[in-house]
Amino acid sequence: MSKLPIISAKQAITALSQIGYEIDHQTGSHIILRNYKYPYRRLTIPNHKSLAKGTLRGIIKQAGITKDEFIKLL
Repeated sequence: MSKLPIISAKQAITALSQIGYEIDHQTGSHIILRNYKYPYRRLTIPNHKSLAKGTLRGIIKQAGITKDEFIKLL
């Protein structure tokens, strides 16, 4: 199991866009991503220069992928 790197919100959005997530809208400093294909998930990502590891772990879990799959997308 690999360690999660410290990445920005922009890098996370770029990685998640490769598996079908698109920016839906932004509310304040939170960017809402939506997957328009099944399973129609919605993710909220804080627009920060560096995401906390716990926050990033939660985003990965909500996206339905593993840490290793996410690291490959980077």
